[in-house]
This record gives sequence, structure tokens and C-alpha cells, in this order.
Amino acid sequence: MSASHADGVRPSYAVVLRVPHARRTFAAALVGRLSYGIVPLSLMLAVTRSSGSYPVAGTVMALFGATVVFLSPARAALIDRYGPRRALVPMAAACTTVLGLLAAAVSRPDAVSALSLGALAAVAGACAPPLGPTMRAVWGRLTPDRALLRRAYSLDGVAEELLFVTGPLLVGVLVGFAPPAAGIVVGAALMAGGTAGFVSSPAVRDVRPEKAAGRRGGGGLRGLGRPVVAIAGVGLALGVIDLLVVAFAERHTAGTGAGGAGAAWVLAALSAGSAVGGLLNGAVAWRTPAGARLPLLTAGLGLTLCGAGLAPGLGTLAVAVAAAGFFVSPAITTAYLIADETAAPEARVRAGAWVNTAVNAGSTAGTAVAGALAARLPVGVCFAVTGAVVLATATAVTAMRRRGTSEPVPLA
Repeated sequence: MSASHADGVRPSYAVVLRVPHARRTFAAALVGRLSYGIVPLSLMLAVTRSSGSYPVAGTVMALFGATVVFLSPARAALIDRYGPRRALVPMAAACTTVLGLLAAAVSRPDAVSALSLGALAAVAGACAPPLGPTMRAVWGRLTPDRALLRRAYSLDGVAEELLFVTGPLLVGVLVGFAPPAAGIVVGAALMAGGTAGFVSSPAVRDVRPEKAAGRRGGGGLRGLGRPVVAIAGVGLALGVIDLLVVAFAERHTAGTGAGGAGAAWVLAALSAGSAVGGLLNGAVAWRTPAGARLPLLTAGLGLTLCGAGLAPGLGTLAVAVAAAGFFVSPAITTAYLIADETAAPEARVRAGAWVNTAVNAGSTAGTAVAGALAARLPVGVCFAVTGAVVLATATAVTAMRRRGTSEPVPLA
């Protein structure tokens, strides 16, 4: 029983932040994670300005994004094996160094080849410290009570979403008086400072690698099939929504030039709905286990997306998308909880990284699929098709839970 329950204190967000060392550790992790909201846009703008080529900028960003996302489990494996302090510091040092080289390279137009820019971006992404999965593993140590841990994960998820909204806004302010390369430097500084503060926290400083018990298969990752499949579906939906909202706004504001502003408001409604849903999910004392909630939340997302396909205008689409967002953060938080519950102690960072990779990979695939669909079908039909796919994912996850046949994720 946690201290909060033993003392008769109901778990809450305030209680989470009063856990010893929680505020310091969380704040440092957020500072470092803010760099992930700043660096990508800054890099895209800087490469575009330096090369004068959108294809070059797109290729550089694809290489950066691919190594960040798909090598995340491998970097998390190093943290599980060597501990946060021994693994995160070299990663952050290497990443910030390469980001500095990138900033210098894009500051000199035509001085560096596109191939060199792509190679530097790929290396920077490969070294990016996975502060999100590591912080969630630390939450598991700080808050062993499951109700309190759910609130901690909800708070973490909402804060992370706000960082990805705040980061591009800060870049927009920065490029008003400085070149885009300055954003890369700022992002690197945030990464270095946040990582240093994180690993120096007592909650992280004394963490030692867990030794494998030798009793589990799948490298300690058995049971991750359900959360990974479900969250890949959620990520797919997010990637589709981003593009379809833009297409919907352009088609409904043709000739007015208001498509961009309309799309921005609808996507803001998505983020707002997700934040509200995440906070409520953490505040509710759920009696239903996480394994049963996950397919229900995924199905809720699918149903609301089907409803979004019936929206006649931007206002109703914003309401429908906000309702869809209401299920996004709770689903992701629940997937992280299941990953933490099923993973062996020596694989907790990897478990969180696999969930994180699933949502990002799903989002990337969703954007590609949405582009193909939107060119051939009405936007409303595209929303309905996406909702149907997410519902099918929820059905598959339910079947996996009933059979108890979640396969282990391969060892990274």
C-alpha cells in the first residue's frame, strides 16, 4: 500500500507532485523534452532556407525522424542495461554535439552537401536521449501505488502534449528575430540542460540497472502485443486526422484563404480534447482494469472518427475532433500502464519506448495513407474509413486479451 493510501490521502495530481524528488525530476525531464518540440521545425526551416529545396528538407527530416522513432527501443535497451546516468549522458552529449554541427552547417548555404546534412540529421536522431520513456520508468519507482501511477502518467502525457504545442510556437517567435539555425542551438541547449538536471536528481542518480531474473521470455517484454497494436491504431488515426483536417478546411473555405486558420483551430480542438480527457482519466478512480479499458478507449476513438465523417462544416468538425481527442491521451496513458505492468523490471524503459515507437510509427503511416485516400475519396469517407480501421484494431486487441496470446515484442 502506498503512503498516500496508508495516510488516508486520496491520490491526486497534487499528491503526485508532492512525492519526494518528483517535481525536480519531472521539471528537468520536461525541459529536455521541450527540445523535441523545437528542434524538428527549426531544422526543417533551416535546411529549407540553406538548401532552397523542399525535397532536400523533406529527406533530411525523414532521416532525422526515422532514427529518432525506430531506434528508440535500442536506446532504451541501453538505459535498461546500464542505468539512466551512464546511458543518457553520452547520448545527450553526442546528440547536442551533432545538432551543433548541423546548426553550423545550415548557417553556411552551399557549404555542406545535402548528403552530409542527411547523415548528420540521421546521427542526431540516432543519439536522441529517450527522456519520455525513462521518466515514465522513474514514475513507476516514485509512485508504486497503481492509482497514483495512473495520475502521474496522465499528468506526464498531458504535459508532453503541451510541449509539442508550445515548441513550434516558440520557434515561431524565435525566427522573428533570429535565423532558424538558432532554434537548433536552443533545442540542443534545452536537451543538454534537461538531461543534466534529470540524471542529477536523487530519484535518478541512485538508480541501478535491474538484473534479469531469467524466468521470462521475450527479453522481459512479453505481454506488450496488446498495447503496441492498440496504440499503433491510435497513432494511425492521429496521422490521418492531421492531413484530413487540412484537406477539409481547404475544401470548405475555397477562395477565402481561411483554410489554414480553420485547420489550426480544429487541430487545437483535438489537443484540447486530448488534454481534458487525459486529466479526467487520471482523476477517475477506475474499477475496470487497464487491459479492459484500452480496447474500449480505442473503440471510442474509432466511433467518434466515424461521426467526424458526417460533419457539414468546420464548427461541427471541431466538435467531433475534440470528442475524438478525448480518447487519445487516456488510451496512450493506459497503454503505458499496461506496458509497465507486464514488462520485467529490467525492461521497463524498453517497454515504454515500444509504446512510444508504436504511436509515432502509426502516425507516420497514417499521414502517408491519408494522402493517398484524400486524393481519391471525399474527406468524410476518409474519416469513416479511418474510424473503421481503429474499430477493427480495438476488436483485435479485445480478441488478444481474451485469448491471452499477446506475443512478446522482439528484443531491441
